Amino acid sequence: MMRGPGTARLLARALSASAARNGLVVAIEEHGAMPWHSATFSGYRHALTLTATPAGALANRWLATIGTLDVPLPGALLADLSVTGAVKRRGECCVEVEALTVAYA
Repeated sequence: MMRGPGTARLLARALSASAARNGLVVAIEEHGAMPWHSATFSGYRHALTLTATPAGALANRWLATIGTLDVPLPGALLADLSVTGAVKRRGECCVEVEALTVAYA
């Protein structure tokens, strides 16, 4: 049986697609994921570094909506998605994003 792309890749694709719908081009520079567990759930905590072009009003509007993105992830739920840092330089916006995905039981 062939498996599809993993949760991390689907999350990165969803961010890129959302940016494109808002007139931006996004490059995922880094993406790491560490296992996460609570008393009742398990999943992954993701940290992404991305570059959005162009910086400015378009990027600001998109960044303000990241936490509301609906990202379908087969076998998992996107429990949290937030921007933890953003720096504008040379016409680009370098962004740090964190996400928490929880596996369906």
